[in-house]
Amino acid sequence: MTSQTTDATEREQVQCTWPQQAQDVLARLSECDQDVLERVLTTPEPFIDDEALHAKDADVTLFGVAAKLPSSQATRFPAPKPLLKASVLAGTRVPTLKADQERTLFLRLNYTRSRIFKILEEVGDRRLNLREARTLVAWGHWELDTRARIVELNMPLVLAMAKRTRLAGIDYNEMISEGNMALLRSVNKFDCARGFKFSTYACRAILKSFSRVAMRTSRYRGTFPVEYDPSIERSDHLERKRVDVEADCVDDLKMILSNNAAELTAVEETVIRERFALDTAKADVPVPKTLEQVGQLIGVTKERVRQIQNKALKKIRSALEDSLAA
Repeated sequence: MTSQTTDATEREQVQCTWPQQAQDVLARLSECDQDVLERVLTTPEPFIDDEALHAKDADVTLFGVAAKLPSSQATRFPAPKPLLKASVLAGTRVPTLKADQERTLFLRLNYTRSRIFKILEEVGDRRLNLREARTLVAWGHWELDTRARIVELNMPLVLAMAKRTRLAGIDYNEMISEGNMALLRSVNKFDCARGFKFSTYACRAILKSFSRVAMRTSRYRGTFPVEYDPSIERSDHLERKRVDVEADCVDDLKMILSNNAAELTAVEETVIRERFALDTAKADVPVPKTLEQVGQLIGVTKERVRQIQNKALKKIRSALEDSLAA
């Protein structure tokens, strides 16, 4: 049998209007269930038809359990039978799917989407009741879980293809991001009835996405041949202004000390000159001394040096204010 995607026009006809159809049932659903319901109502995913989707008790055959809500308040079907015993853990080897396991996963995905489509088709333009909403949410959870499992098991394809593809000057993270998007699109379009592995189909899509990244980068570099340098656009006006202000302050301080406009004692002047390295005659590159070093120089403790310094600075500040006011 030749599988085919559901007609787009028909899909549009069964899409319910959100929030007109489901606003009255939102209060009875959790936030997570609301998100799932909104997704299946506004953007239901197309499905690829297959004979297995129309078989009697297809849910039990594909999922290992019946798709029935355990209670009137439930929004999830029982957990389906796992196809793989091992889960994908960080740093561990991703298990490899056999052909029949892979086919079952994709049949599960398309079956959930076909059931969502059927319910939306039955609802049509009338208002959505609570039971229908809960059933849609349950099918939506099964769909998301199945798609996540498929992506999880095939994510290493993107990394493997990115390592094998050597494209000079292409950002590795951008390649991975584009490859992941290609993988997601491949999951929606893959037809397991054609008999080949999903990795064969996905690898071609991933390589095409890498080519698009290369072409986009090439066009960008053709337009902007020089790499962006943030330092080119950063002005040093403020830095220069700060340096000029500091130089003016030092000059004013030297002038006050040379004229003794602040009426400093000999000890106070020595402390200020040594602490702020104002005596340029003693060294080409003046180095300010610490409180302890100045204390050793004049024979007092560093705490006494701090007191002398603060008193001298107060006199200098007063002298500066007087000169500005004059």
